[in-house]
Amino acid sequence: MVFSSSTFLFIFLPVLLAAYLVTGKRLKNPLLLGASLCFYAWGEAFFVLVMLASIAVNYVFGILIDSRRGKPVATVVVSSAIAANLVLLISFKYANFIAENVNLALGSVGLIGIDVPPIHLPIGISFFTFQAISYVIDIYRGRSACQRNPVDLALYISLFPQLIAGPIVRYHDIADQLRERHVTSQDFSMGVRRFIAGFAKKMIIANPLGEVADQVFALPAAEISPGIAWLGIVCYTLQIFFDFSGYSDMAIGLGRMFGFRFLENFNYPYIAKSIQDFWRRWHISLSNWFRDYLYIPLGGNRRGNYRTYFNLVVVFVLCGLWHGASWNFLIWGLIHGAFLVVERLGLDDVLARLPGAIRYAYVLFVAMIAWVFFRAESLPDALAFLEAMFGLNTLPSVFNDMSAYYDNSTLFTLALGIALSTPILPWLAGRLEHLDARNAKWGWLRETSSPIAYLGVMLLAMTYLAAGTYNPFIYFRF
Repeated sequence: MVFSSSTFLFIFLPVLLAAYLVTGKRLKNPLLLGASLCFYAWGEAFFVLVMLASIAVNYVFGILIDSRRGKPVATVVVSSAIAANLVLLISFKYANFIAENVNLALGSVGLIGIDVPPIHLPIGISFFTFQAISYVIDIYRGRSACQRNPVDLALYISLFPQLIAGPIVRYHDIADQLRERHVTSQDFSMGVRRFIAGFAKKMIIANPLGEVADQVFALPAAEISPGIAWLGIVCYTLQIFFDFSGYSDMAIGLGRMFGFRFLENFNYPYIAKSIQDFWRRWHISLSNWFRDYLYIPLGGNRRGNYRTYFNLVVVFVLCGLWHGASWNFLIWGLIHGAFLVVERLGLDDVLARLPGAIRYAYVLFVAMIAWVFFRAESLPDALAFLEAMFGLNTLPSVFNDMSAYYDNSTLFTLALGIALSTPILPWLAGRLEHLDARNAKWGWLRETSSPIAYLGVMLLAMTYLAAGTYNPFIYFRF
């Protein structure tokens, strides 16, 4: 079950909200936990047991670490907890990838490979595993007390708004909210609006552009023209932003409806002026997680330049592999890590002297080149697609009629996506507030137009849901 499905919108969410409204304070967490487990079990019936096992193991480890805090053995216990979580993640997510590459190596020297049957990847395992790791580490560092109520810990790890597509919520950020929270009418209203904004991003922009991107990437890359290749990657660049940030908006909005305040996860990354700036704006919860739990423990930038460069590359290679078990994801992470190093080597000083437009173009160019590896099914496919983008195909361009892959509606959606990937809406809202401040009689315009606009956007997004069949969930590999 995903947020953009009819089952969620018309059955799961209304029923849960109604039940939550009438449920007493002491039963709200058990109700949300039960709902979260049902939400996950809807698509992962058996693998909800895997998540429950993870919760149980981390509950025990949390108590053990808390009771031994400050003693040498605490380091052993927290290391064991991290190892247990990583073993779970590696077993389900990377076992086949590791076996495949080991078999290639063995085959190259004439040895028999190992037989590992295909292993199903539980949806969201990367998210709830990282949340569990942050929980035990925060206890070890003394940043959080262990949670002795198993229901509350289970709710933290399985809370449905952010369970399958993030953002990654760290325990110390919502520990107090797990214990006590209040939902005001203003909170609920803001949550609804945020959910509508995210739902609209997904249905109105991400899905239509994603359909074009899928059509282009399904073509034989060696036979497509540069124009079609660039159309495909531009559509995918906008699709993944509006899809991912849309899910984050929906998660933040849903959390607000139930009294939780999740941190922001996106801040207009496509207006970044450097790759460093891009990662302050893109998937903020993940970049902060890697910073606090890997980059800084590795030494961060405190051990000299070369160690800093090494740490950056390691972090982003692992960041790439976190997204999926393939060489493409590793290369995607390596590209970002390499450009972060190059910027520290002096490119950042050069960029600072260039016009803003050139800096924006630089970031978008690097991001789109990297997105090719993120989107393509295999490394040869990615390399062939890059050749097509730059007109280096070895075969004639059989597919060169761009009009076959877009129409006026696509062009309008592209323009809308480009505009909304900039802070144009906050700017317009600021202008309305300025108008209201200068002349109070215009206050009615902002107060009246806002709910009407949200209602109209929601109805439009619902028509896309009702009329369309293309509504992918692109985070199944996470």
